[in-house]
Amino acid sequence: MLTFKLASSSFLLFVLLKFSLCSAIVLPSTLILPVTKDSSTLQYITVIGQRTPLVPVNLTIHLGGRSLLIDCERGYDSSTYKPARCNSTQCYFAKVASDACGDYCSKPRPQPGCNNNTCHTLVGNPIINHYTYGAELAEDVLAIGTAPVILISQPRFIFTCIESDLMRRLAKGVTGFAGFGHDSTISFPNQLALLDSRFTRKFGICLSSSTRSPGVIFIGSGPYYVYKPKKVDISKNLVYTKQIKNPQDFLESSAYHVKVSSIRIAGKDVPLNKTLLSINKQGHGGTRISTTIPFTILHTSIYDVVKTAFIKALPKNVSIVEPPMRRFGACFSSENIRSTNVGPDVPVIDFVLHKPSAYWRIYGANSVVRVSKDVMCLAFVGRDQTWEPSIVIGGHQLEENLLVFDLPRNKIGFSSSLKLQQTSCSKYDHTSKT
Repeated sequence: MLTFKLASSSFLLFVLLKFSLCSAIVLPSTLILPVTKDSSTLQYITVIGQRTPLVPVNLTIHLGGRSLLIDCERGYDSSTYKPARCNSTQCYFAKVASDACGDYCSKPRPQPGCNNNTCHTLVGNPIINHYTYGAELAEDVLAIGTAPVILISQPRFIFTCIESDLMRRLAKGVTGFAGFGHDSTISFPNQLALLDSRFTRKFGICLSSSTRSPGVIFIGSGPYYVYKPKKVDISKNLVYTKQIKNPQDFLESSAYHVKVSSIRIAGKDVPLNKTLLSINKQGHGGTRISTTIPFTILHTSIYDVVKTAFIKALPKNVSIVEPPMRRFGACFSSENIRSTNVGPDVPVIDFVLHKPSAYWRIYGANSVVRVSKDVMCLAFVGRDQTWEPSIVIGGHQLEENLLVFDLPRNKIGFSSSLKLQQTSCSKYDHTSKT
């Protein structure tokens, strides 16, 4: 029933809100936030309640986003909306620069997102790679849950208003981003931890590969439960690596970076230009994790050797075919590819982290994608990343894996495919009560 194309009626939106908010369950010190994959854009979307009276707000998950970012230009109506005035506590809390405050509104009358004597902050839409300083800081009611049990109700949750033009290429019905960035006091996990003592600055992302069964974001210290069929904590036995900061990346200063020291395919090191794997003095290179791109992007020189090594490691009876779509550069017949519990039986890809024994293994379900009945493609994209991170890990590679972001300890934990444990991100415990 729940396909989340967001293209149908407002009734579907009501059903979605009821499903998602009823599923937002607080375990001891852990909030469960359902996340659904949109079948058209491949974006990952959640729903919150906001404003007075409360309305459902659909948001794309932006792992590196600085704040809750809402389109206030189209139909934002709330009796509790309050812009953040210059020199206010809200501006100070959000660490807004003193020169980013003043009279910016050019419309004939004040309205949400357009008020004078207010603080403004830098925000952006990473999907279209567009950023602006003209975003008004504000606060309003935020709720997660549904009557009679409102699990979270914050009367003064700080967010950022933005014009509709910046919301281009979002899934139908989506009106903003839920930012989970590390280096922002008003990102979703940081602000919740400051406003509600039940939560810590720690969260886990477990994205579902299905457009019908939602995955989940766990906010708080844990445990992070799924069923297999008994309830288990999937945050155990992760491979942790240090979170790397990029001080030169002012547009995406809250993004998450890790050290990838090498890539192995079928157990063999791929010959890489390893200077690309570190962030240089200009802030370029290195590896970023993203939830707003569907497939991992590799610098063209990295992609070329990964593609060559992957094809070489395929079984000899697998035929290479011409890519049927421009996005992918390496495709092959699926005729002689066996199926396993972790997807197609293709060479495993290891992203080796800070040391050889610490690696994140990518199996067939995450390394390839079926583009037709008889054809599969390597699910990585080659692109000129000269001025960007050399590797940007995308959503397809994250699906059915748990990633834990421990902000106080400055580290990120990787599971591998939950399919190895005969479970999935959609089997989280949404029936428990506080």
